[in-house]
Amino acid sequence: MSLGDDHQSSGGYGGTGQTRTRLPDADGGPRRGARSSSRSLVTVVGVVVLLIAAIAFANRGGDDSASPDDEAAAGNPKTSATAPSGTRPVQSGFAHDEQGAQSAAANYAVALGSDGMFDKARRHEIVDTVYAPDVAASRQADLDGAYASQKFLANIGLDKNGKPPTGQTFVSRVIPVGTKTTASSADKATVEVWYTSLFGLSGGTSTNPVTESWYTTTYQLTWTNNDWKVTDFQQKDGPVPVGRDQRASTADDMTKAVEEYGGFTYAR
Repeated sequence: MSLGDDHQSSGGYGGTGQTRTRLPDADGGPRRGARSSSRSLVTVVGVVVLLIAAIAFANRGGDDSASPDDEAAAGNPKTSATAPSGTRPVQSGFAHDEQGAQSAAANYAVALGSDGMFDKARRHEIVDTVYAPDVAASRQADLDGAYASQKFLANIGLDKNGKPPTGQTFVSRVIPVGTKTTASSADKATVEVWYTSLFGLSGGTSTNPVTESWYTTTYQLTWTNNDWKVTDFQQKDGPVPVGRDQRASTADDMTKAVEEYGGFTYAR
């Protein structure tokens, strides 16, 4: 199973042991007050949304019948998954070494933080791909319960099927900033992934605008079936940089950016 056009890998989010899984509370999930529900998802499912590829699942390359030039000529924006460039860090699965473990952790963070997690079929695919087999089964039930919560979905502005209102675009992306291995052995590795996430609804009538958050997730990985797989994770806020005095983009500009800029299909 492939997490991206150029990388075959496997995995999911979370695990067993000391994993801190955050699920919706009795009221439908933690709220962050008047600011936004951006952190709702992240905190709710521990999926810090929440690399390579969330959008690996949401935006798989595929064959396009029209070329970019044809699209431009027709007046349509050039939209597609961002194509990887340079030397491929991963050809088939992840390398059985420290860099391979870091690549796997970053890529899995992207997939677990993607909007694909709000679709049951794709969520199952992601979890089965990212997690170790003995962990995936237990995670499926937990995540299905969290993402199926009607109150949770309503709190973040989605309908019972995880779809946004007409005229609005749901955004859920993770963008890794860096990775660090803190422990490793022949078949085990602990990798920290520092990243920023975008989460919310873009659109003129949205009451949950797209906001950014910063997190660091520590993944415990094991070498299983010739690939790195997640067995456990811990998440914490930050490090958070000082924000610049930049004016927020309009809802229309944000929607256009999300639709025209495909997510990366690999990291590292």
